[in-house]
Amino acid sequence: MTDVQERLLESKMTEMHQARSWSPRIIDKFKSLIHNGDDLSLYRINPLTFAHDRVISEAESIDLFLHATRSGLFEMSWDVVCPQSGMVLESFGALRTLKTHYVCGLCDVSGETNLDDFIEVTFTVSPQLRRLSFHDPGSLSVEDFHWKARFLSHARLPGQQVRFLDVLKGLVRGLSFLAPGSVTTIRAELGPGGLAGINVATQASFALPVVGEPVAAPLLLRIGYDGRCFYPSSSAVRPGPVIVEVVNSAAVRGSLLLINWPSEILAQVTKPVLDFDPYMSGGMLLARQTFRRLFRSECVDEREGLGIRQVTLLFTDLKGSTAMYERLGDLNAYALVREHFALLGATVQEHSGAIVKTIGDAVMAAFSRPSDAISAALHMLEAIERFNGEHGDPSIILKIGAHCGPSIAVTLNDNLDYFGQTVNVAARVQSLAEAGEICLSEALFSAPDVSRLLSGHRLVAFEAPLRGVEGMACVYRVMPANLKSLIYACLPPAPRHFWAHAFHHLQREMLPKRRRIQC
Repeated sequence: MTDVQERLLESKMTEMHQARSWSPRIIDKFKSLIHNGDDLSLYRINPLTFAHDRVISEAESIDLFLHATRSGLFEMSWDVVCPQSGMVLESFGALRTLKTHYVCGLCDVSGETNLDDFIEVTFTVSPQLRRLSFHDPGSLSVEDFHWKARFLSHARLPGQQVRFLDVLKGLVRGLSFLAPGSVTTIRAELGPGGLAGINVATQASFALPVVGEPVAAPLLLRIGYDGRCFYPSSSAVRPGPVIVEVVNSAAVRGSLLLINWPSEILAQVTKPVLDFDPYMSGGMLLARQTFRRLFRSECVDEREGLGIRQVTLLFTDLKGSTAMYERLGDLNAYALVREHFALLGATVQEHSGAIVKTIGDAVMAAFSRPSDAISAALHMLEAIERFNGEHGDPSIILKIGAHCGPSIAVTLNDNLDYFGQTVNVAARVQSLAEAGEICLSEALFSAPDVSRLLSGHRLVAFEAPLRGVEGMACVYRVMPANLKSLIYACLPPAPRHFWAHAFHHLQREMLPKRRRIQC
């Protein structure tokens, strides 16, 4: 039986139900995990895996764990993962403490990672709700301390179904804790290649070549450890039996994982990046509306931004907003603009995005997947068309633009924001859109699944100058089917047949000058 604090669980579940409605099915699965899951299944939970295994939507799973964390049932961590070994190198409890520089002693590599590359956001049940062995790493067995607490079990060799952890275990020649002020002895048989040792908690490591003629009698290899570094007594070791004596002079416990790397692995100039199951990256979380709403205090260290390899930024603006304010009056127009903000916010969240900020009548939104931004843009136009129809007045006419590329996550005016050239280009692309149109950069148009989503829509490609981009850039204009009605709404009163003739003439004169793309 697991020791779950039932009163706390029911109290916090009530809070979660008050925050939003949940399907009974997902709540049953959530409670079942808390009551019946083993310790490992409640440690560093991947919400995308939870969704896949239980046949629920990713969006609902992510929201579930975010709300559970907000209520205190779970704890969220930002885990920096080595791309070559799948080892969790460091875990941070808050975004503001996150450091993207990583060092992996096992792979002997270091570098910088982006929020959307090898920073995984995971969830662990709170010790106040249910105590796990992983809450007290000092209580773990040496095997669990290494294999379960430090390595991702789903990391695989590139293009294969072979787990890297299984390969690594086959190369292990010793695994031990190093008690403070003690001598630990490990006996091993070494083959040609290299001998590496690592403390997986601190990334302290050493590496020695295993070369020369094999020996029959065991050789003695002494290694000092002071809590920060290992100090081997030899610069190389010969193949055959070896006795490793590790002297821990530190006042704290250490650990040692001994690996006998074969020559063919050591000969690799570049260590391959492993394959991983889909996981929620830091970049994905920053582009979630639920995260921004529930964790407003989360911020990026103001002294340095966090790199994002790719984010899709979408800007909207209103056509003829000045005239609308004059026609309706400030109060009525402002109320209408607020309603349009709410409508766009709901559409963005429905497509796994987040509203970054509003600027006057304009909206800036972020998406981790380009296809989500395209779906959101198309549905925005549909939603606004319904909105105008219900109000009997086409006052809200959108102009939308989007672009994808690298960016820097920053905190500006106590708000998580994006900074860099991608922001500038996205804003410039939006300025090229006309009433009821979506303009896309070539980078976004070429992204996965975008052309499929635009199939059946009329597209026109044209060249335009973009600030910060040398020369002319290709921009794609998505032409909605109801373009005429939107244009009529923006024109001054006149006989309808007059504007129909003018519109037809405009199409004949202008569209041939652009390179038309049919999807």
